[in-house]
Amino acid sequence: MKNTPLNIAGREFQSRLMAGTGKFASNELMRDTLAASGTEIVTVALRRADLSGGAESDPFANILEYIDSDKYLLLPNTSGAMNADEAVRLARLAEAAGLPKWIKLEIHPDPTYLLPDPIETLAAAEILVKEGFTVLPYINADPVLAKRLQEVGVAAVMPLGAPIGSNKGVVTRDLVQIIIDQATVPVVIDAGLGAPSHAAEAMELGADAVLINTAMAIPRDPVRMAQAFRLAVEAGRAAYEVGLPQESVKASATSPLTVFLND
Repeated sequence: MKNTPLNIAGREFQSRLMAGTGKFASNELMRDTLAASGTEIVTVALRRADLSGGAESDPFANILEYIDSDKYLLLPNTSGAMNADEAVRLARLAEAAGLPKWIKLEIHPDPTYLLPDPIETLAAAEILVKEGFTVLPYINADPVLAKRLQEVGVAAVMPLGAPIGSNKGVVTRDLVQIIIDQATVPVVIDAGLGAPSHAAEAMELGADAVLINTAMAIPRDPVRMAQAFRLAVEAGRAAYEVGLPQESVKASATSPLTVFLND
């Protein structure tokens, strides 16, 4: 049995695992890890990618050459933007360079915790949606902000499970659950998921997808870890679609006494 596809802005994806491209030891390793993950949506930081064709200074600036645009939807992200103006400018540059008019909107001016700025994110989302971008904003696990962004017209919301790269899992579980329950667009848990079990937990909660970067990029064997995340996401989604049993404070015998034993 196959899980139901993911639908974002009218586009269908079989995989519910999105992948980031930072922190890999090489672009070749990143390419192989993406393939092993089964992902169909790959996000790239616009500040790292070279859009002009001259990549002499940074060995990772030619990252786009290692991402097959026929196989993956390239999701440019505005990581590094300090405010709405910078994020909008990066999105426009990506469009001018011929990248898909999809944008993962990230604005986190705090260098210590990299927490997203809710005010600047909402302001940038309003502008980009009006300009025809398919906007997927990275946000704190804030149900009120999630609703406001949906009213603006974003294609998905991406609340954090924990701070970026912290590997702590879904520490925002209760707030994420509210966002999922109220959502009118897909909910993607982004940031902080450090183990396949975290991804499975997010999917079991009812998240539509997860985005993984650090947890796949830094292990001894990123390709094998990507395979583990792929299986975990599929298992978590299947469990959600089938329906998990309700918790109970009382025991319930798995093998009730039969008439034969009572006799």
